Amino acid sequence: MKKLVILSILLGVCLFSTNAQHAKPNLAFDTVIHNFGELKEDGGSKTFEFKFKNTGGQPLVLHNVKASCGCTTPQWTRTPIPPGGTGYVKAIFDPRNRPGNFNKSITVVSNAQNPTVILRINGKVIPREKTVADIYPRNMEVIRIESSHLAFTKMAPTQVKEETLKLISTSDKPVKLGFLNVPAHIKIKCVPEVLEPGKPGIITATYDAKAKNDWGFVTDNIFIVFNDVRNYSNRLTVSASIQEDFSSWDAEKLKKAPVASILEKKWNFGEIKQGDVVKHQFEVKNTGKSELIIRKVKASCGCTAIKPAKTILAPGESTMIAAEFNSRGKSGRQTKTVRIVSNDPKNTTMTLMITGNVLIN
Repeated sequence: MKKLVILSILLGVCLFSTNAQHAKPNLAFDTVIHNFGELKEDGGSKTFEFKFKNTGGQPLVLHNVKASCGCTTPQWTRTPIPPGGTGYVKAIFDPRNRPGNFNKSITVVSNAQNPTVILRINGKVIPREKTVADIYPRNMEVIRIESSHLAFTKMAPTQVKEETLKLISTSDKPVKLGFLNVPAHIKIKCVPEVLEPGKPGIITATYDAKAKNDWGFVTDNIFIVFNDVRNYSNRLTVSASIQEDFSSWDAEKLKKAPVASILEKKWNFGEIKQGDVVKHQFEVKNTGKSELIIRKVKASCGCTAIKPAKTILAPGESTMIAAEFNSRGKSGRQTKTVRIVSNDPKNTTMTLMITGNVLIN
C-alpha cells in the first residue's frame, strides 16, 4: 500500500510538470532562414517577415530582437501573443555600400520554452557602377582626388619611398597643377602637369626619411595650386611613421635589447579650474640589457612634454619626463597624450595618458 501511495504521488508530480510545461508559451517560426538571392547595391532596402505562432498555453512576449550588424534593422510584434496567436519579426536589409555575399543573424529573446531563437538572412549584393565621385571622393575646386591624405605608413629612418594618388579634372578648361610649401624631404609632381578637361592624372610623391630626420608619426602639409592661383584650403596632408626596423633581429639579439619600462602610463589630475597649469613627471626605466635611447618625446595639443636631459640610459638606469597641461581656454573632460619613441624593439612607440576635468569659474 505504501509503495502504491508513493507511486501515485510521483505520477501526479510528473503529470503536473508535463501540464505546466505545455502551458508555457512556445515560439514556432514558419522558417528561420531566408535567402534574398541577388540584390542590387543601389536597389534600396529589402524586407522579409519571419512569421511565427505561439503554440504554447500562455501569452508569448518577445523581450528583445537584435541584429548582428547595423545593416539589418529588425521590427517585431511588441504586444503579448495569446496561445494560438501569430506574430512577426521583420528583417530590413540595406545593401547600400555592402557589395558581396552577406550572412546576417537576428537573435530573438522571449519568455517561451525556447527562449532564444536565431534567424538568418543571406544573399549577394551586386555592386553598383561606380561614379566619378565614388572613385575620387575628395573635391578640390577644379579636380577630384582619391584622398587629401597621402600616407607613407611605416618607414625605416634611412628609407626612400614613393606613393601615388589618382585624380581627375572636373573643369571645362585645361588645369595646371603646382605645389606650395613642399619640404626638402618630399619631392612631388603631377603627371601630366596640365590636365585636360575630364582627363585623369597621377600625383607622385617621394619621401626621404633620412632627410626628414625625425621619429615616430610625422606629418607635413602641402598645398595644391591650380593655374598658379594659391588657395590654402586645397591642402594635402603627407604622413609617415618613421621607425627602426627590427624584423631581422633573432631571438638572441632580442634578449639583449633595451626595454623601456614605465610603471605609471596614465595620470589623472582630477578637477582643476580653467586657466590652471598642472605638471607631472613620468619615470622611464631601462630594464633591458643594452642602452636605451629615447629618440623623441611629443605631446598632443594642449599639453607640453619636455625631453629629458638624459636620453641614453644604461641597463637599470632611469630618467624623468616632465609633462605640463595648460587648461587655458579648455573645459570639461580632457584627455591628452605624450608619445615616447625609443630603440626598444618591442615598444618603439609608447603612449602616456593625461586625463582630468576642467571646471569653468
